[in-house]
Amino acid sequence: MGMANAHIKEIINNDIEMNALNGAKASIPTVMGYTSVGIAAGLVGVASNLSPLEITLFAIFMYGGASQFIIYGLLAAATPLAAIVFTTFIVNLRHFLLCLSLAPHFKDFSMKKNILIGAFVTDESFGVAANQRARGYKLTPNWMYGLNFSAYATWVLACLTGSVLAKWIANPEALGLDYALTAMFIALLILQLQSVASDKLKHHLSLVIYMIIAMLILMTMMPSHIALIVATIIVATIGVVTEK
Repeated sequence: MGMANAHIKEIINNDIEMNALNGAKASIPTVMGYTSVGIAAGLVGVASNLSPLEITLFAIFMYGGASQFIIYGLLAAATPLAAIVFTTFIVNLRHFLLCLSLAPHFKDFSMKKNILIGAFVTDESFGVAANQRARGYKLTPNWMYGLNFSAYATWVLACLTGSVLAKWIANPEALGLDYALTAMFIALLILQLQSVASDKLKHHLSLVIYMIIAMLILMTMMPSHIALIVATIIVATIGVVTEK
């Protein structure tokens, strides 16, 4: 009877925790990070001679922090359109892997719901969802909607705000906005490591060190955005081969 009651309680808790409202609450750390990073993206976009409307459209239809920063830099350097498209595709290719990882949790739901979830998945929302799964919760479409759409709306508004504030903020680095993205990813890494079993923690930490070393070496030979992709493939392969 005690086990049955505990199981019922767990189901009830999951139903309560995994709704849209609590998905939005789970996005609060991401929202805070996106606010500062989005403002910085808006400022950088204006510095690359884009209008607030163009920056907002980038945020709405691309919705990719790293991609937008890269595109702004490439546009400022008068890079050919084909190179911009190819680079953006490579940088965003990781989202395919993120969605593949999440897909098994939504296989019982319609294609429409899966597309709506996958279209708005980011590195940060994936990290939050993965952390939630590690805590034993079953992911639901409504919870993912709350998580994803809160982050998405924040990003668009932050980019617009940054583009409007650009006339008053000449140097975003003075406000520390350039470090916000780094800080957010460090926080996500810590959250991920907290959910790793103690016997696998050493392995995960070694992969982090390998990634740092690989990036430092590869950035001496190629652009950082290409080095990131190559280093990720190399270290991911090492991780798969060495995982016990």
